Amino acid sequence: QVQLQESGGGLVHPGGSLRLSCVVSRSAFLFLPIAWYRQAPGKQRDLVARITIADRIDYSDSVKGRFTISRDSAKNAVILEMKDLAPEDSAVYYCNAFSSGTNTNFWGQGTQVTVSS
Repeated sequence: QVQLQESGGGLVHPGGSLRLSCVVSRSAFLFLPIAWYRQAPGKQRDLVARITIADRIDYSDSVKGRFTISRDSAKNAVILEMKDLAPEDSAVYYCNAFSSGTNTNFWGQGTQVTVSS
């Protein structure tokens, strides 16, 4: 069973930084690509960044140069480092694992990020 647990959200001023962590069940961490999505009120859930088991990385254009995704093998975690945050980055951030074998998405419960002065 795939389990994902996010942490690290909170309130930050514009220009500030946050570090999100997604702890993933071991089998998922070893074999599945892990991604961060975000969803603002009234909007669709959008991809922020994705990292594969081979460390191939993709970012949305809106976060390139500001966000960094990485894998921590010692903790079975995928980290999202966010800097130069702006109010438009405010959203619930979700961790995702996708199994192509079963065409199944797995989601964490989400963590709120609010960027406000």
